[in-house]
Amino acid sequence: MPLWDDRPEAWHEVMPGVRRRILTAGGGVMMVLYRIAPNTTFPRHHHPHAQSGTVLSGGGRFRVGDAVWEIRAGSSYFVPSEVPHELVTGPHDDTVVLDVFSPEREDFRDEVLAPDGP
Repeated sequence: MPLWDDRPEAWHEVMPGVRRRILTAGGGVMMVLYRIAPNTTFPRHHHPHAQSGTVLSGGGRFRVGDAVWEIRAGSSYFVPSEVPHELVTGPHDDTVVLDVFSPEREDFRDEVLAPDGP
């Protein structure tokens, strides 16, 4: 059973204002933590992975397909495979989001660190 601890080298800036850390990967799922600066647009995109997530702090406007939601700490969501989505964070605090992807994101694989424990 692998265990990963937080380390500075686990964080990657994927675009201005957006940092992510792969928390776990294996068994067909990947858990990813995002820290997104205020007033940042995570551009509209889609992928073949189903995505479930929750907002740990902050919030903003989340567009999924044709729906637009105001999200905040405690909001949770599901984005089906191939559905376009975009996040625009609010003006005040960082937004921290925990996402789970299924299947694992092969395009993130190079960011996965070796486990710290057995």
